Amino acid sequence: MSNAPSSRLPALVPGLASALVWGAGQLLNRQAGKAAFYFAFFAGLVGWEIASGNYYAGMDFTARGNGGFFVKGLWGLFTLGTQSRQMTLTGLSEGDNSITLLASGLIALLVLALLAVIWIWGVRDAAAYRATLNTGGPRESSAAYYRRLWDSAFAYIMLSPGLVLVVFMSVLPVLFVILVAFTNYNRDHLPPKNLVEWVGFDNFGAILSGSAWTDTFLGVLAWTFVFALVTTVASYALGFFQAVLLANKKVKAPRVWRSIFLLPWAVPAIVSALVFRSMFNGQFGPVSQWLVDVGLTDDRIYWFTDASNPNLARAVVLLINLWLTFPFFMALVGGVLTNIDASYYEAARMDGASALQQLRHITLPVVHKTVAPLLILSFVSSFNNFGVVYFLTEGGPDNADYRFAGSTDLLVTWLFKLTFETQLYNIGAVMSLFIFLIVGTISVWNLNRSKAIREL
Repeated sequence: MSNAPSSRLPALVPGLASALVWGAGQLLNRQAGKAAFYFAFFAGLVGWEIASGNYYAGMDFTARGNGGFFVKGLWGLFTLGTQSRQMTLTGLSEGDNSITLLASGLIALLVLALLAVIWIWGVRDAAAYRATLNTGGPRESSAAYYRRLWDSAFAYIMLSPGLVLVVFMSVLPVLFVILVAFTNYNRDHLPPKNLVEWVGFDNFGAILSGSAWTDTFLGVLAWTFVFALVTTVASYALGFFQAVLLANKKVKAPRVWRSIFLLPWAVPAIVSALVFRSMFNGQFGPVSQWLVDVGLTDDRIYWFTDASNPNLARAVVLLINLWLTFPFFMALVGGVLTNIDASYYEAARMDGASALQQLRHITLPVVHKTVAPLLILSFVSSFNNFGVVYFLTEGGPDNADYRFAGSTDLLVTWLFKLTFETQLYNIGAVMSLFIFLIVGTISVWNLNRSKAIREL
C-alpha cells in the first residue's frame, strides 16, 4: 500500500495555513494532535488580548484606552504614554505612568517573542511534513511525533522552563536598563506625575562629549581599574605566600594559624568595613588618637575625609580590602598545594634545585594553572565591589572635579549614588551599560586566553 497522500498539496499551502491560523497546516496534514497543540497557543494569545482589553468600543477604539495586554503594551513601549497626571484636590488625576508602560511593554514583547518561536516552529513543521509526504515519505501520527520529539530533544525540553525563567529574570532587567539609558528618566521627569520621553543617544553624548560627566567617568573608571587590579594581585600574592608558609613542615600547629588567618574572611565584609570606619574616624577614631599619643603625628589624621590628600583614603581602602580578601586565596592555594605530587619535589631536590627554584618552577606554575580562572573572577568581583568601599568611605573624600562622586568611588558605587541618591536613572543606566561592556569584554577576553578554560 502506498504511503503517498490522497491529495498532493504543495508544501507551501500547509505552511501558509499555519502562518494564518496556528495548527491549520497540521490539520490539513491530518495531524489533529499537533494541530491542537499549536492552536492552543494561538487561542491563548488571542483570548488573553481580548480578555484584557475593551474591544467593544466601536468606532472610538484606541490602543491606549481599549487595547489589551499586547496591543497596549506595545503602544506604551513605543510612546511611553501621552497623558500626564495632574495634582487635583482629590489627588493625582488619571494618566500614564511611563515606567510602568515601559516594563509592561517589555514583558509583552518578550512573551510575543517566545510565542513567535512556537509560531515559526509550527509553520516550518507543517511545510516540512507535507514536503516529506509529497516525496513518498511515511505518515506519522501526532503521538508518534511526540514520542520521537521526546527521545531526540529530551534535554532541550527539560531546559525550556529554565530558559523561560532566564528570559524574564535576567534578560528582562537587562533590556529594561538598556532602554532607560535612551530616555530622560531622572528627578525632573519622575512618574507618575511626569511623563518620560525617548531622547536617543543624548545621555551617551552627555557622558562622552568632554563635559564634567566625562571627567568623572574617566577618573572613576581609572581608580576602579587600579582598585580591582591591585586587590586581585595583592590578595593572590599574600594568600599564596601564607599558604606556602603554612604548608612548610617546620610550622607548628598549621591548622590553628590557618583558622586565625581565615577569620577576616569569615566575618561579613560589611561588618568589618563599619568597624574599620569607626577605627579610622579622623575625629574620634582610636587609630588617629594613638598616633597622636605616641608622638608620630601632631594632629589627628582624617583618613577618609581629607580632600587635599585623596590617595591616603585610597591606600587605606586597598589595605583593608587586602585584609578581607587574602584568606580566600590562602585557602584556595592551600588546597592546591595538597594535591601536588611529592615526587616532583623529590626529583627536583635530586637534581640540586633549591627551595626557591622548586617554588618558582613547580609550585607557582601548578597553582597558577588552577587558580587563573578564579583570578579573573576575583578581578570582576573587585571591579564591582560595592559593599567595602561604600560602607567604609561612602566614596569620600569629596572631589570638586567630579559630579556626584568622591575620590574613592568605584563605578558601581557611583552608579548607586546616581540612581538612589540623585535620581538620575538615565545616566545610571548608561553607566550600567558601560560597566557591563567593560567587565564583560575583559572577562571573555581573559577567559579565552586562559589555558585552564581552553582545556575544559
